[in-house]
Amino acid sequence: MPTDFDDYSSKTDANILQHLSPGTASNNDHGNPVFFTEPERSSKLDPPRRHLSNFAPPPPLLDFLLPPPSRCLFARTGKPTRSLRRTFTSSATRQHTRAIHNPQKDEDGNEMHIEITPRASNRLKEIMAKDSNPSLALRIQVESGGCHGFQYLMSLTTLPSLPISSSTIPLEAPPALNTSSSDANAMPSGSAVEKGVLGEDDTVFEAENGSGAKVVMDGPSLDLLKGSKVDFTMELIGSQFKIVDNPLATSSCGCGTSFDIKA
Repeated sequence: MPTDFDDYSSKTDANILQHLSPGTASNNDHGNPVFFTEPERSSKLDPPRRHLSNFAPPPPLLDFLLPPPSRCLFARTGKPTRSLRRTFTSSATRQHTRAIHNPQKDEDGNEMHIEITPRASNRLKEIMAKDSNPSLALRIQVESGGCHGFQYLMSLTTLPSLPISSSTIPLEAPPALNTSSSDANAMPSGSAVEKGVLGEDDTVFEAENGSGAKVVMDGPSLDLLKGSKVDFTMELIGSQFKIVDNPLATSSCGCGTSFDIKA
C-alpha cells in the first residue's frame, strides 16, 4: 500500500516537471506523458535555415588574371596622378630655340622668339660640317616687295667670335642667297658664305638640340617674323629654307617667299 513518502515524492516530481523548459515531457492528469513543443518561428524575423550543402563553393581565384594595383587605381579614378600632369605640361611648353645674343622684347614687354625646326637645324649642321665653319649662321631679312607686300631674303654668314661695336657698319650687305635647289641634297658652297658683322639690333638664335644651328635677324625683321618657324622643305620645285607658321601673316604666295601681314 502507498505510504506518505510515496505521495510526497510524486507531488515533488510533478512540481519539477511543471518548471521544465519547452520541448521536455511531463504527465497530465491521466498519467500520460505530454511533450511541450517550441512556438513557431516567424518567417520574416527568422527565416528557415538552409543546409550548407545547397551552396556551391566559389570558383578558385586566379591571381595572375588580375591587373596590377596601380592599373586598378587608375581605372577607378580615370585620372592620372598630379605628378604625371605636371611632367606633361612642363615638357609641352618647353622652347627648343633660345636667343644667345641681344634678345629683344615687343611693345608688351614679351620676349620675341622664333623656332628652328629639326629639319632646318639638321640642314644647317650639314652645311657647317661641309664648310668646317662652326660659326656659320642663316641670316633672314624682311624687305618690302613681292606679290604680297613683304618678302624675306636669306643668306649664309659667318658670325664674329665677339660682338662688334654697334657703331661698326658693314660697307656692303652680304648678298641674298638663293636657297632653292633642284637637288634636295645640294649644299651651298663655301664661297657663298660671307663674313658678316652683327649690327646694333641684330639678334642671334640657336637651336637647343645640340646641332649648333643659328639664325640671325635684325630688329624690324624679327618684329614681323616673331613667333614663326624656320623650316627646311624639300619639294618638287626644289629644297629651300622657308618661314612657316607666321602668326602675323594673313596670306602668302605659293613659293613661300612673299607674305602679307595683319593691318
